[in-house]
Amino acid sequence: MSDRGPTDGLSGAAAPGTRRVLVVDDHRTFTDLLGRAIAAEADLEWLGAAHTVEDAVARTRALRPDAVVMDVQVGDGDGLEATTALLALFPDLRVVVLTAFATQSLLQRAMDAGASALLPKDGTLEDLLDALRDTTGEGFRVHPALLRRLLELQGGAARPEETVRLTAREDEVLHLLAEGLDPGSIARRLGISRHTSRGYVAALLTKLDAHSQLEAVAVARRRGLLRERG
Repeated sequence: MSDRGPTDGLSGAAAPGTRRVLVVDDHRTFTDLLGRAIAAEADLEWLGAAHTVEDAVARTRALRPDAVVMDVQVGDGDGLEATTALLALFPDLRVVVLTAFATQSLLQRAMDAGASALLPKDGTLEDLLDALRDTTGEGFRVHPALLRRLLELQGGAARPEETVRLTAREDEVLHLLAEGLDPGSIARRLGISRHTSRGYVAALLTKLDAHSQLEAVAVARRRGLLRERG
């Protein structure tokens, strides 16, 4: 493992293809361990850690990371409110949110905030690194473990033979996903906001027990939810 510590973000441009990452969490041992793991990756650069929401905004302004790992609860602050603030300033920033416990409300708030991914805090390092490296842009990635927990809270995980009931708008969004459209394009096609579009996509991910748009389309096709359009 590399012994590289955090950079100051001012020592020059990162190597081509390198993603610069800031970690936001008030648990210093966690940020140190995660930072060392990120620094050990050749294509990632650790910029250091912020332990408060105020510090997160200040460091993001100063260091201009490509991606931020954001805990849901940062001390006395709200990580999702911080995500909203950061993305208002830097719309291209990728924010990966970590949570110890998922609820439907949290899922919706993360999507509304503009987060790129919602992952379990006790998940694998590989999943987190994959989410940081993802450059697909529009998709809202939810880890399947969180979806399973959420479905269990709602009365049990869906079985393949169970009927999935979609609203008319969810059905429309599903078919547009199957055509290869991303949430932004779907929003323009349907004349709705991007946040609303992402909300429908998040609902589909939950109902289909999928953690990506591609998987949602595959599950829908397997269950006969997609029809040919003339």
